[in-house]
Amino acid sequence: MPAVNDTHDPKLRSWVASAESGDFPIQNLPFGVFRRQGTNESFRAGVAIGDQIVDVGAALSAGVLDVEAARAASLCHAPHLNALMAAGEHGASALRHALSRGLREGSPLQARLTGCLVAQAGVELTLPSLIGDYTDFYASVHHASRVGRLFRPDNPLMPNYKWMPVAYHGRASSIRASGQRFERPRGQIKGPDDAAPRLAPSQRMDYELELGAFVGVPNRLGEAIPLSDAERHVFGLCLLNDWSARDIQAWEYQPLGPFLGKNFATTVSPWVITLEALEPYRVEWERPPGDPPALDYLDSDDNRRRGAIDIQIEAWIQTAAMRAAGAAPVQLSSSSFRHSYWTIAQMVAHHTVNGCSLAAGDLLGTGTQSGPEPEQAGCLLELTEGGRRAISLPDGETRTFLADGDTLILRAWCERPGFARIGFGECAGTVVAPAQI
Repeated sequence: MPAVNDTHDPKLRSWVASAESGDFPIQNLPFGVFRRQGTNESFRAGVAIGDQIVDVGAALSAGVLDVEAARAASLCHAPHLNALMAAGEHGASALRHALSRGLREGSPLQARLTGCLVAQAGVELTLPSLIGDYTDFYASVHHASRVGRLFRPDNPLMPNYKWMPVAYHGRASSIRASGQRFERPRGQIKGPDDAAPRLAPSQRMDYELELGAFVGVPNRLGEAIPLSDAERHVFGLCLLNDWSARDIQAWEYQPLGPFLGKNFATTVSPWVITLEALEPYRVEWERPPGDPPALDYLDSDDNRRRGAIDIQIEAWIQTAAMRAAGAAPVQLSSSSFRHSYWTIAQMVAHHTVNGCSLAAGDLLGTGTQSGPEPEQAGCLLELTEGGRRAISLPDGETRTFLADGDTLILRAWCERPGFARIGFGECAGTVVAPAQI
């Protein structure tokens, strides 16, 4: 497992001046894929530092990497990170360590590395990997309880919820990087008093405040990944918004679960924060007293001691009217991933206990991450109590669900006394009016 090391030292400073503020200090160094705007360049691997990107290929050519880091950088020749992800934590760690040393104040490599920097303001970012498969979990008991209470007041949680990480198989083809714009989806909708369903655009569009985990080292078909090894198969985390059409979802979800209410759009942040960078923000994984203990394959001393991660997560909205008036986004809610009922390791272990194979670059969603307090709700379905209580925005607008032109922005960061604050960047997406058919 990763350990706290010299790359986490809060006293570290970078010669890249912009690294002293924002989400990407030298203690972070997340991985992504970019190309310069307005060019036909191939997408290529980069590492964020302040408002700049280190072009990994250029750093390799400049001879600033040691042997192990150069070996890892040589896996980044494709327009995605799948090969680097498949190589495991040691390759990414070696590259991250080498760049940390080269980007520190006083580094003799500054002159050569300066020529490898590209301003983030002038690039186009894309998905970090070729995503072959996507699974979305339902790992927040607070979200599951509140949503369940809307429909089953006397029995909000299904009997299996506290025994296993519940999930559904999502649609990889509609996943896009931050900045995604998508049309309001159509589907069958049936209200409680309607005699028959009708085909119509969703009127209950919602966001979901989630994290995503990119699979690193694959496992073969038939091979279960034990809990003790699960995190070795995770490359890193990102922000994830699994957009939901609640009215389509409500009519279709029984008996087989989500379908058209979910598969039209999923947005992820473009920077992948490695588990090594997140190591200082580990916390104990705890369950409420009286809840059933996890089965043996989902339980270990290490998972209980450090399986959770204290990641602060937020949802912000900017409506079309706010944008036209030059008004900044406003916050809808905030929570922490430390409240998740299941850890990332448990999700991986359960996903593969039947022999299911995961491939490098696959994406796992955590499900909506709501906290215990009402203001920590991770979606509008919770915040508005199923659409019964409208939210008032500072400009006088109200929302029960998303309107055309609304942009939803997810943000996240980690901080802890004695360590630097690191962030995830943004995960932004906009719903637009449906095309006429």
